[in-house]
Amino acid sequence: MINTTFSIPRKEGLNILLLGAHCDDIEIGCGGTVLKLIEDYEIDHLKWVVFTSTEIRKKEALASAKQFLGTVQNAEITILDYKDGFLPSVWSDVKESFEQIKNGFNPDIIFTHYRNDLHQDHRTLNELTWNTFRNHLIFEYEIPKYDGDIGNPNLFVPLDEDQIMQKNEIIQDCFKSQLDKQWFDDSLLNSMPRIRGVECASKNKYAEAFYTRKMII
Repeated sequence: MINTTFSIPRKEGLNILLLGAHCDDIEIGCGGTVLKLIEDYEIDHLKWVVFTSTEIRKKEALASAKQFLGTVQNAEITILDYKDGFLPSVWSDVKESFEQIKNGFNPDIIFTHYRNDLHQDHRTLNELTWNTFRNHLIFEYEIPKYDGDIGNPNLFVPLDEDQIMQKNEIIQDCFKSQLDKQWFDDSLLNSMPRIRGVECASKNKYAEAFYTRKMII
């Protein structure tokens, strides 16, 4: 495998934008990578934005984001209250939210949903990410689900077992409202990182995987 790292000539570090349709999407899709970036790089400014929530889910999402971003000094956590499952029907309103996110912020890396994700909310966010940020490095993360839309990613972030354990502990500790879901357990949370770890020959067995459409190195 060919490895690369971020070249950061500026003193201030990375600007990162994390986008999720639902309150646990960022954590499940790229939580381990977030922990690794915070550990390995200086973070100048980080925005964590979730688009759909309820009162209960918002509290859970805030608690989770704060645990993931504990050491980041300049972090903005925004939990919006769009209705789960209905983002395509309020496309113009969500687009306005994207314009507000972009205002005065130029991210080095953007994490968003996979373009071919079969969940309508996920696809809407992906479309608006590319529509709004046209000259940026965008990593599309994957969410395992009932629809069976897992693809073949082309970028891998190897993770160690401690990072996977920390990610899973935060998710299961914070999102108590999901405990009755048949997918919400260690076996699911470990399965995708283990498979992706095999695919990239991760020395520590685990990895998160992403889709990159355009990338200059």
